[in-house]
Amino acid sequence: MKKLFLIMLAFATVGCQPLQHMRPDDYLTAVGYASISEQAGRDEEEKQIRAMRASKIDAYRELAEQVYGMRVSGRAELQDQRLGTEFTSGAVDGVIRGAEVVRSYKVGDSYVTELQLDIAKMEKLRDYGEVQQVPEKRQQTLF
Repeated sequence: MKKLFLIMLAFATVGCQPLQHMRPDDYLTAVGYASISEQAGRDEEEKQIRAMRASKIDAYRELAEQVYGMRVSGRAELQDQRLGTEFTSGAVDGVIRGAEVVRSYKVGDSYVTELQLDIAKMEKLRDYGEVQQVPEKRQQTLF
């Protein structure tokens, strides 16, 4: 009886262990996409440059989602006991330091950027800098 109890206890404690352990040398990866033809620009070259930058920003957004998570908000309205309009939105906010562009390339009408983030490097860089708020008033730039 005591032996059976010890075996069951061993199985219970093994079942509580996480399936994966994140080692300090692990990397996060993210891929960003942007359509070239949908970009504003005077010619194809300018549209492609804008798509390059947009795909890089999209990849950084994906990394921020992995590191900080995504805040999801939802709202539903009832009208005469019937479901009316539903709203759902998502947002992510964070600072990514130490990410590196692995590849950046064109696929058809899209531009793709692949980023890699060394978790240990990000943790080390976090201690060096103070996080600054991004101003709400945006300025128009060429890109």
